[in-house]
Amino acid sequence: MKLQHAAVENMNQFSGYGDDFVRVNTEQYQGNVLVTASEVHVWRPLGFDDLTEADFSAVLAYKPEVILLGTGKTIRFPHPRLYSALAAAHIGLDVMDTGALCRTFNILTSEDRKVVALIVHN
Repeated sequence: MKLQHAAVENMNQFSGYGDDFVRVNTEQYQGNVLVTASEVHVWRPLGFDDLTEADFSAVLAYKPEVILLGTGKTIRFPHPRLYSALAAAHIGLDVMDTGALCRTFNILTSEDRKVVALIVHN
């Protein structure tokens, strides 16, 4: 799906998504990615069932206010022990389908909120 968004200069925004990809600005990314307002990185897990505590703990380095986890077409919740480091740091984790993540990320970053998007496709 293509997203219509307002142009925000010097900031990553999702411009589309599909079953196995997301588009950030004009660049398309396959697989699992970590996205901030200024960076895009491949995210380590091979899929949802491969998520570990370290995958979530590593995100603390970005000092986010909130973390969005997109899990494809359907919402899948990771076990709370996997993101206990986030809870201990008082950082919220919102789990949603990837389309909702893209829309939510665009709104939050345009409001200058410090958000990290984590996308796992399977």
